[in-house]
Amino acid sequence: MQLTDTQIRTAKPKERQYRLADGQGLHLLVRPNGSKLWQMRYWVAGKEKTLSLGPYPVVTLAKAREGRLEAKRLVADGLDPNEVKRREQEADKLAQHETFGALVADYLSKQEREERAPRTLAKNRWLLKMATDDFGSLSVHEITPPLILKTLRAVEAKGNHETANRLRSVIGTVFRYGVATGIAKDDPTAALKGALVRPRRKHRAAITDQATFGRLLRAIEHYEGQRQTVLGLKLLALLAPRPGELQHARWDEIDFRQKVWTIPAERMKMRREHRVPLPEEA
Repeated sequence: MQLTDTQIRTAKPKERQYRLADGQGLHLLVRPNGSKLWQMRYWVAGKEKTLSLGPYPVVTLAKAREGRLEAKRLVADGLDPNEVKRREQEADKLAQHETFGALVADYLSKQEREERAPRTLAKNRWLLKMATDDFGSLSVHEITPPLILKTLRAVEAKGNHETANRLRSVIGTVFRYGVATGIAKDDPTAALKGALVRPRRKHRAAITDQATFGRLLRAIEHYEGQRQTVLGLKLLALLAPRPGELQHARWDEIDFRQKVWTIPAERMKMRREHRVPLPEEA
């Protein structure tokens, strides 16, 4: 016979604890001090076990029956409800103490192990510092879309629209890493798509005719800055490397006999060695 709310509410304590059965293993344990606890008996591998479903009235009769149904599903799947509950509690405890700052540090460490380009690492550290300065000490579960948006809007207010959008993207990458590692439950930046001002992109068409390219080189030659700057600008125009690749070039990377500049993989964004043919002008 199933229990009723009236029976549960009016059950009085006795000298010794006793149980009121609701059926299918579910019962209410009434203790001498008057407290009432929902429990469920079940069997796994031929052994009887007891699962605690919480105290009454915090856990209502309806909620206790839902807990019984879920426990029976787990048993039917060959799982121990107590073991599942223990793992979930440990995961929740770990997640509550996992701060965004710690997650960022773990993510950047992963990028270092992947041997990402120093420039990429430096850029990500710089971007993420804006976020960790604002909410790095908070648990990942406390961070909401409006909280992130407040940080992004502060960057945006300075006119740095491109930086604000990149910061939103990299914060999202960190959260998705957190989801993959079991620390975070979702990516709150997904709700911020469209919330920021889109930066205006100015397309700069490539120079494809000789006359225009010649005018560029003459303009560089008449630049009144340092001679090293003039030479660097010419090499950028002739070879089209990234500025950092040219800035950190070494003499031993250049084969003057074969007229090839070999940029090592560690300086390339894609982490692959790149060979640049050198024209006579270079």
